[in-house]
Amino acid sequence: MDGIILIDKPLGYTSHDIVGKVRRVLHTKKVGHCGTLDPEASGVLVVCVNKATKALQFLTSEDKHYVATIKLGISTDTYDMTGTIQNQVPYRNDISLEQLNHVLTQFKGKQKQIPPIYSAIKVNGKKLYEYARAGETVEIQPRDIEIYSIECVALNEDEIQIRVHCSKGTYIRSLCVDIACALGYPGCMSALKRTQSGPFKLEDCVSLEALENNQYEMIALDEALAHLPSLTIEDEKIVYHGKTIDSALEGQIAIKNKEGHILAIYEQSGNHTLKNVRGLW
Repeated sequence: MDGIILIDKPLGYTSHDIVGKVRRVLHTKKVGHCGTLDPEASGVLVVCVNKATKALQFLTSEDKHYVATIKLGISTDTYDMTGTIQNQVPYRNDISLEQLNHVLTQFKGKQKQIPPIYSAIKVNGKKLYEYARAGETVEIQPRDIEIYSIECVALNEDEIQIRVHCSKGTYIRSLCVDIACALGYPGCMSALKRTQSGPFKLEDCVSLEALENNQYEMIALDEALAHLPSLTIEDEKIVYHGKTIDSALEGQIAIKNKEGHILAIYEQSGNHTLKNVRGLW
């Protein structure tokens, strides 16, 4: 049983909790997930089973879609409602939809973003949240991200719901804090749902209840990697022996046999030559 299961992760569970449940249901230890969701976030979690775990790095999508809620008037050390309140001011009911849309437009495009201190990014071999918990200061370097689209879904006094399509590595908590600041308020994220991860959509996910009742469909690895450009070869031994392939194709390339089954992922190494990055047989 090899493939991908799409789980609609509920609130209160870590991504690792979901991996544990899949292991118990399928009676296998070889399970991994793509793209961590915090316990306070819900939505699309891509879970790989058995041989599909070899493809984890290729399924960690470059772009993701979220629906998030911004709470105005409250800032916390974690940038969400689980943290310790650092600043709190009353909402003045002074934000119009026109003003909000103007601010949101300013966040579109390529930009630098400073991740929250409560995150798993490593600095000098130590995770940022470990510095935070120890009360230690650390310099956080801004990261390159891109917001492809951002729009207001609802404006209800001191809460703003937004829909975001962004690049891999974007911290929605930081985005919520920055938007609130641009509106003249302290703020934090009060809710988050991932609605799409790469080609995998929320409507194709199953609940934990459905998983436990064996009411799910497993996506074959060939289908899950169908978004990659591909190259068909006649002699499979080329892949099994890790040999290079002459081709001008760029990026990550799915190498297929004559039956259309993906054997490995190759990438350009220069001089129109593809090298083997990961075997998937």
